Parts: sequence; structure tokens; C-alpha cells
Amino acid sequence: MGLLDGKTAVVTGSGRGIGRGVAELMSSHGASVVVNDLDAGVAEEAVAAIRADGGKAEAAVGSVTDEAFPRRLLSTAVDAFGGFDIIVNNAGYTWDGVIHKMSDEQWQAMLDCHLTAPFRLLREAGSTWREAAKQEAEAGAPRVRKVVNVSSTSGVAGNAGQVNYSAGKMGIVGVTKSLAKEWGRYGVNVNAVAYGFIETRLTAAKEPGQKASVDGHDVQLGIPDEMREMAKRVIPLGRTGTPMDAAGPVLFLASPLADYVTGHVLLVTGGSYM
Repeated sequence: MGLLDGKTAVVTGSGRGIGRGVAELMSSHGASVVVNDLDAGVAEEAVAAIRADGGKAEAAVGSVTDEAFPRRLLSTAVDAFGGFDIIVNNAGYTWDGVIHKMSDEQWQAMLDCHLTAPFRLLREAGSTWREAAKQEAEAGAPRVRKVVNVSSTSGVAGNAGQVNYSAGKMGIVGVTKSLAKEWGRYGVNVNAVAYGFIETRLTAAKEPGQKASVDGHDVQLGIPDEMREMAKRVIPLGRTGTPMDAAGPVLFLASPLADYVTGHVLLVTGGSYM
């Protein structure tokens, strides 16, 4: 028996990296999963991998920053699985720079992705969940639903060269705590995870010319080797995290094991920033 049997999870940015780890782990615990990515091929590959392991998954390709996307994303869950019980706001990227060299576009891109996009998705989900909660309460059969927002150590401690990213990730902490107070009466737990150094393509060793296109922006991938080594030295566990290290705490917060946990930000850092 899985921790998420009978549940449907919507995981943004789940075609690769941390999001894919979350989607696969949730599927292994019985959840049906809606996989989202900008890249159709990447999303379909993740869906195929989940199905090959006996899980249920559907792809919803598109950008979370598109104003019309939240409705389409949630409609995918409703059409394929009859509804949705868990939302994981994971999609994101970094576009770093010191403040005196940062453009308005660079600043706004991070707020759009890490703060406005989750806000729109949760706003869209709100009407569905509120009405369902009222009907369930009247029938004497309340259900618990879950939101897990992804923040970062930059969102709890700041980080030089990331005023834009830090603002978005600190902002989502405020959303988490406020919505936990707003939605508690509807049986919705709202929590966040704040990641430290997790190995993904964004934190891999930097190679010249390695970029990704996100919402029309060319974003440099990777971190210089000296910065990677410096980061590792301050992690008490002595290693960087894997996507599965990152996925476990999300599973916990989305599961019945955390039904009495809400408004919390769980640091997933290997002991750094404690």
C-alpha cells in the first residue's frame, strides 16, 4: 500500500531534475501524476518512464508563466484522473546577476516564474477545492489536500548575485504561510521546502556555451567549479543532494504522515543553513 494511493498530484517543472524525482517517487507511492515541462519531448519521456514502472501519468506541456496555463494544467488532471489532490509548485530556473547590472526584464522574469506563476495556479485551484471541501463537510466526509511550494536557501537567507531569485523564493514563503492560514478551514495543508545544493543541470559544472531557453530568455546553465567546491565544504553531511534526496521531503509533506503540518518551511540542505 502506498502513501498516496488514490491521489492525483500536479507537479510543475517535472520533466527533469527535482520535479521528475518528485513525480516518480509520488507515482511509486500510488499517485497518478500530471507531468509538466516546457519541452514536450522531455515531458513525454518522464510520462513514459512512469508508465513503464506501472504508474499513471499524463503530460501537460507549457510554461507556468502563461496566464492561461493554470486552467489547462488543472484540466489535464480533471480530464485524465477526475480531479487533483496535491499541487507541487516546483518549476523554476535562475537568472543571476549583481544588482547594478540587473535589467528590469531579469528581475521580473524571476518574480513571474517563482511567485506569480504559483499564485495563479493556486488561485485557479482554490475555487475547486473550496467547493469540494464544503460539500465533503456537509456529507461528513472531509478530505485532506496538499500544497508543497518549492523555495530555496536563497529564499530564507538570501544570496549574493540573486536578488531577483531570492525575492521570488522569499515571496513564496509568504504565500505559503498566508495560504496555510486561509485554507486550513478547507482541509488544505500548505507547506514549502527550501533546497540547498541539489545536483541538477542548473547546478552542474559550468561549461562554456551551455544555455537553456526559458520563456524566450537564454539562461546560462551550471556553476563554476570553485563555487561548487566551496558550497560542498559547508555542508555538514559532506555531499550535495540528489533529486531523490529532494523528493523525499515533498512526499512526506504531501502524505497523510504530515496531515497536522501546515505553514512550515522544511530546509532540505544536508545540514547547511541550520
